[in-house]
Amino acid sequence: MKNIKTYVLALLAFAVVISACDEDKDLLDQRLADNPLPSAPSGDAGTLDLSRFISVGNSLTAGYMDGALYTNGQDHSFPNLLGQQFQISGIGGGSFVQPDINSQNGFSGTGPNGPLGRFELSLSLLRPVPTAGEIPTAYAGDKSALSNFGVPGMRLVDIADASLSARNPLYGRFASNPGTSTVLGDATGASPTFFTFWLGSNDVLGYAASGGVDESTITSQADFAASLQTSLGALVATGAKGVVLTLPPIVVAPFFRAVPYNAIPMTDQATVDQLNGAFAGLNAALAGLAQFNLISANEAALRSVSYSLGANPILMHDDALTDLGPMFDVLQGAGAITAAQRAALQPFVQSRPATANDLPTLTSATQLGATIGGNPLAIMGVTVPAPDNLILSGSEVVRVVTARATYNAVIAAVVNGINAQAGANTLSLVDVQPLFADLFGLDAATATALALSPAAVAAADGVLGIEINGVTLAPDFGPNGVSSTDGIHPNPRGYAIIANTIIDNLNSVYGASIPPINVLNLRGVITTN
Repeated sequence: MKNIKTYVLALLAFAVVISACDEDKDLLDQRLADNPLPSAPSGDAGTLDLSRFISVGNSLTAGYMDGALYTNGQDHSFPNLLGQQFQISGIGGGSFVQPDINSQNGFSGTGPNGPLGRFELSLSLLRPVPTAGEIPTAYAGDKSALSNFGVPGMRLVDIADASLSARNPLYGRFASNPGTSTVLGDATGASPTFFTFWLGSNDVLGYAASGGVDESTITSQADFAASLQTSLGALVATGAKGVVLTLPPIVVAPFFRAVPYNAIPMTDQATVDQLNGAFAGLNAALAGLAQFNLISANEAALRSVSYSLGANPILMHDDALTDLGPMFDVLQGAGAITAAQRAALQPFVQSRPATANDLPTLTSATQLGATIGGNPLAIMGVTVPAPDNLILSGSEVVRVVTARATYNAVIAAVVNGINAQAGANTLSLVDVQPLFADLFGLDAATATALALSPAAVAAADGVLGIEINGVTLAPDFGPNGVSSTDGIHPNPRGYAIIANTIIDNLNSVYGASIPPINVLNLRGVITTN
């Protein structure tokens, strides 16, 4: 009898549990009915065949970021992000294979303790710091299956140069036949059905990033046009359609904006007085040259040095200035200065304080204010002019802006010419300039001065940053920025924004319906304490 009672009580307890579960299930079903789970994404390729998608370009295509090429950066390259979207149901994209560098930190240079890797943002030092790096090794995968032909450092004029693999190990490591093959040959040999093409920035970026040292490194318009015509002609000859991206405004990148022109702080009046006393001789010599009508009074004022409390301009070398050496010799010959005074003036024969038109490079951040040769009185950018390679002068900025605008005009003309010959939109031009104008908070006047496209001028609203789903992302390498720590290349969120710009174009031009990438789901900059 006792066992029967126990059994009945157990059945009753079980019935209560079943009833509670039924109620929970009904509640869950009702909530699912009211708030259905999102269905799996799907899309359509429109008139595109995305089954064999390849991408041709430089470091921006390779996924370079934080000063290095490393695996996680490659994973977030804009072509790889596109390739993932193209594989969504209904779109028909095939696999997208990259030449994995197989390195957590990559290689950015050599330090005192060995290879340096990618940079991270130090939250305590408030600047990028390097990690331990690894020397790049040869790509061990199937080269014939590669989809990403992005080569960091490659110029447009290098794309059909067989010597590139010897000069650029980041191409040599995955070149189909090092010493013989070319990037263009490898890309066309992949039999693409669709491609992205983003080359040309490095044809002037090398000049800009080095502070405008060597003008001969800027690719001529004729060579640029010939290489572009050859490249796009060969790619469309495979039967593939493609998108060609314009070049962004280089000089608005954080690499040229993170260090202000007036980066010399003065907090002590005694130091200010000491410095002004030290430069009294230079200022007097400049006034003397003006008095003898050897230079104008305006130039004498431009080149005079005077410090005050607060932020002061960097003292810089400017090779566009007239060399005052022979004129100082005239002063010495006239007895206006002594031989010793003439010798003291030698470092300043082509120097002046920087202005807002000059752009110190990010590289200058670690050198400005440093003593030279152990001499506490020789201070970089304060008592000794910062060398040309650390600052892009105003005249050099104009040279960069002009070259980039010229290249963009060539890109548009070649794309339009190929389409006119084909009688169809074989190529679509993706103008990234409006995106950058919006992101960097340019106003219409600045966008016009930077020779941006009319669409970019229209998009220049003067508001810094870009809003994504209610979140404002900044054009820097801070925790909420879209730039990587090298100040030139995007971080994953930045690359996703570029990919979405291309997706918008494909949906508009080719009737596709490719879902955009959720930018906020991707990481920003990598930080360290």
